Amino acid sequence: MSVIVELTIPSVEFELGRILRIEEPTQLTLETMVPLGGKPTPFVRIQNEVRETFERSVREHPSVNDIQLVDTHEDETLYGLNWDPSEASLLRRILDLDAVLLGATGTADTWGLELRFPSHEALSSFQEFYLDEDIDVSIERIYNPTKPDAGPWYGMTPPQRETLAAAVEAGYYSLPRQISTQELADSFGISDQAVTERLRRGISTLVLNTLLVDEPDE
Repeated sequence: MSVIVELTIPSVEFELGRILRIEEPTQLTLETMVPLGGKPTPFVRIQNEVRETFERSVREHPSVNDIQLVDTHEDETLYGLNWDPSEASLLRRILDLDAVLLGATGTADTWGLELRFPSHEALSSFQEFYLDEDIDVSIERIYNPTKPDAGPWYGMTPPQRETLAAAVEAGYYSLPRQISTQELADSFGISDQAVTERLRRGISTLVLNTLLVDEPDE
């Protein structure tokens, strides 16, 4: 079952952010990523008023072979980027996991990405990668495309998510169990019954919005 993730990452830690350098208040939109000649070709849109400085800056980057003007409409220009992406980059890892880039917007400081992963396992592999590489990725929202109204974190409330995560990390679901609900309750300053209810509701909501969601018809 696929899953959609919205995240932010500092421009300096994202390969395209380092290549497509812009200054405030300019905003850059990544329209699509097309695999051409065995490598991903980004198509980016930018305001015409910064075209010249943007082109010059991009051409100077060592991994860029060429930047080609594709189209101009009103006050914006669309470019195609011919480049040699690093094999160890965050973007390469995303593509290797068969994730689809649904949209991306960049500023001088931050990029926001919307990605669709083919499975929760692929998303977990992606998370392991950026944690191991110490890349400062902030997950803003995770949802199932077949039930987007579930909201972020599969419909769980922040207390439910926090309590469930703490229970897993502390070994509540391990064999043998390494922490009791009372000890969990003490760590949150709430009652044993409140912790139990948070776990029950959190797990129920998580299952309803993941395992029990019907796959869309092909």
